Amino acid sequence: MTNVKGKWALITGASRGLGEQVALFMAKQGCNLILHSRDVNHAEKILNEVLALGVEAYSIGAELSDLNQVEAMLDEICSKSRPNEGVVDILFNNAGVQIAYRTEYFTTPAEDFTKSFIINTTSPAMICYRLLPKMLERGFGRIINTTSGIKDEPQQAGYSASKAALDKFTTDLSTVVKDKDVVITLLDPGWCRTDLGGPNAFHAPESVIPGAALGAFADSRQNGKLFHAQDYTGLTLEEALAKI
Repeated sequence: MTNVKGKWALITGASRGLGEQVALFMAKQGCNLILHSRDVNHAEKILNEVLALGVEAYSIGAELSDLNQVEAMLDEICSKSRPNEGVVDILFNNAGVQIAYRTEYFTTPAEDFTKSFIINTTSPAMICYRLLPKMLERGFGRIINTTSGIKDEPQQAGYSASKAALDKFTTDLSTVVKDKDVVITLLDPGWCRTDLGGPNAFHAPESVIPGAALGAFADSRQNGKLFHAQDYTGLTLEEALAKI
């Protein structure tokens, strides 16, 4: 099992929902955290919680629909002067958006696609492109891109298409890191009762643990693998890793 103690993980969308669950879990494993949210003030609660678990952590803000802000966020991370604060060993591209549910889907506006793709596909891709070369140089890295199991939903075409594009980007990118200790995987958290999933979703946010974090502990045999978080609900980390 990969030892993440003392490593640094960037979690986008860390202030609530699935990102919050992953942040707490990783902190309990001794992993230091960079907690992204749209506004640093949104992450104050989770920042205090993970610091109380004895790890190092800081928060950072960026609106992922603005690629200039994404680039500025990455510049800020990489410019950190304290030892290893500017290093990202593990990336959880968790943040995402579901624009609308279009009952009259033949009138879906183009903006549903453009907004969905910028946040759900383009921003995660740009973050990967910025951080992956350094992972390769150091000889270690883990990237976990959050996808969706959504299908047969033309009412949410922009969201569905953006996640399908992220799947393709991720599986293609995973082929360039074979035989290295850099692993790129996909996560399907399942339909959870978060701000994105809504109150009628099947699963509690807590159910994604430990499955949502397995990509951080995977080895090269799992490169390009899609992890379904709900397959591991209720298991310990060790039990979940034995199952993959």
